[in-house]
Amino acid sequence: MTQISLPFERHGGSSEGDFLVSDANRIAVAHLKRWREWPLSISVLTGPSQSGRTILARHFAQMSGGEVIDDAQACDDHFLFHAWNEAQTAHRPLLMIGDAAPSNWDVTLPDLRSRLAAVPHVAIEAPDELLARALICRAFDLAGASYAPDVPDWLLRRIEHRYDAIAQVTGLLDRAALSSGRKISVAMAKEALQSAGFLPIVPSDPPPPQRE
Repeated sequence: MTQISLPFERHGGSSEGDFLVSDANRIAVAHLKRWREWPLSISVLTGPSQSGRTILARHFAQMSGGEVIDDAQACDDHFLFHAWNEAQTAHRPLLMIGDAAPSNWDVTLPDLRSRLAAVPHVAIEAPDELLARALICRAFDLAGASYAPDVPDWLLRRIEHRYDAIAQVTGLLDRAALSSGRKISVAMAKEALQSAGFLPIVPSDPPPPQRE
């Protein structure tokens, strides 16, 4: 796994622009880097909530000078159609961001539907285990949370490998650590997640196997 350092700074000096690259998003990253080679001036980027798609799109806009339309599937058909034509005429890259592939957008304008069918589409997939672990560690590090080294792997075995689930759990544990003044340990994490009723958590660890 690699990392793209982007020039966006969060309050407190921690960089929110460090985009972690793994097999889950490597194809999307490579496609945006090669924007000069696109067969059209337009592409579509999709990905789950909190997958970093907006940060990646901001980086694309900065390096290409292009335009980004976020939440494109919710935009008016005529607005998207005009943006498409303008991008093609001006030869200015346009990146549309959506939750799902363009074929699943609610498009009623036939000319726009045919154009979207031809547009290159790349997707950020659900995080693989390597990326999920890195996201857990980075969330704690950005928050300045102190945590035991076995906590990330313990969480990996107990929460869904989704970007929003990782953000929810790490945010909950950071708040619990701040309110209690405790370091995030496995015991503390288990207690906090059970108290919050976080369903994916396993209530207790299985006992070690007995030696005969």
